[in-house]
Amino acid sequence: MIKIGITSCFFYPNVSRTVFGPKSLSYIENDMFRYVSQKGILPVLIPDLDHEDLVPILDELDGFVFQGGSDLAPETYGETPIVEGKWLGDSHRDQYELAIMDYAVNTNKPILAICRGMQLMNVYFGGTLYQDISTQKTKALVHRDALKYDAVHHKINFTGSNVLSNLYHDVADPSVNSVHHQGIKKVGKQLKVLAVSAEDNIVEALEYTGASPGHVLGVQWHPEFSDALKDKVIPADRLFNQFIEQVKKTVG
Repeated sequence: MIKIGITSCFFYPNVSRTVFGPKSLSYIENDMFRYVSQKGILPVLIPDLDHEDLVPILDELDGFVFQGGSDLAPETYGETPIVEGKWLGDSHRDQYELAIMDYAVNTNKPILAICRGMQLMNVYFGGTLYQDISTQKTKALVHRDALKYDAVHHKINFTGSNVLSNLYHDVADPSVNSVHHQGIKKVGKQLKVLAVSAEDNIVEALEYTGASPGHVLGVQWHPEFSDALKDKVIPADRLFNQFIEQVKKTVG
């Protein structure tokens, strides 16, 4: 089976929790498990271990999915909070995932980076983020609504001919879901913008130009949530299948 590593989300010690209050927990959102758990694919939730203990596990994995979740900490990309006490992010998770991304890039293993994952990918390559789009970018769409959640969607424009525009060449007026309040501010080095939000130009997809097209790819939307909107958004399976094709090329 093809083994796909998925980076963990974290809950930290909180004694108000009924279960495992004093403990740290690693977890995955179930739609992500369903999205990755296709025929012939073994999803592996990557543990939070010291680097020397983690590398032998990473060596066994064929590709990597970086899932969504908490904000990146401003200090991870060289900034301080724009509002005291808000959007502080998860610096521990940042360092855990940056180490995994560094491993994947340097071993030429395929990456699919989703939402926070794409933001992390941008920061890894030296980019920065809007800590809060609505605060820092005028006339921006509402990209996240806590109640509507994965029912929020908007149109995107592909930036010329690229792996995504080719993948969705037959989709008129492509739309994606939107569950994020942070976004790409300065694009990282060796990254190419593949798609933007049609109304406010927020970056919606990135690709690492140091690898073959589609080999290291990030999207701001959540393909794993696409069932909530059905045919109102672009087909999610094409994106995952493209990623798996990259994996198959790597493993032979």
